[in-house]
Amino acid sequence: MSIFEAGKVCTFSPISGVILFEGKPAAGARVVRTTDYQKKIQDETLTDSNGYFELPGIFERNIVNFLPQEFVVGQLVNVFFSGREFRIWSGVKRKREENSESRGKPLVVTCELTQKDEIINVDRQPFITKCRWDVTPDVKENIF
Repeated sequence: MSIFEAGKVCTFSPISGVILFEGKPAAGARVVRTTDYQKKIQDETLTDSNGYFELPGIFERNIVNFLPQEFVVGQLVNVFFSGREFRIWSGVKRKREENSESRGKPLVVTCELTQKDEIINVDRQPFITKCRWDVTPDVKENIF
């Protein structure tokens, strides 16, 4: 690890994929991503004619990263399409590593804007989403 990597954490992994509306590509949709760790960071992109988008990873440097503390990052992705706003991803990232939202695999999603929200837990990281990606959710445990 170089000195420039010291204290660096991933607050949102690189994400790419396809946005659909009623099963068809949502061409020209505005995808807005927000993280909330030490401060709010926001970036955005537009989908192409096939509904495809991609956003790079978001990394922040934190000196207190070396102290024992809980790592908690709020994640949000909204899509603006056809005059409407759709929340497609709302979650809490609890691991500093890149791609922890998908157990180490690249985060490639397919999101249907008209789908009902689903709660998916990955390594005890909860995501409320309209997206599917290559991940096996946590096994639900019976409390009783």
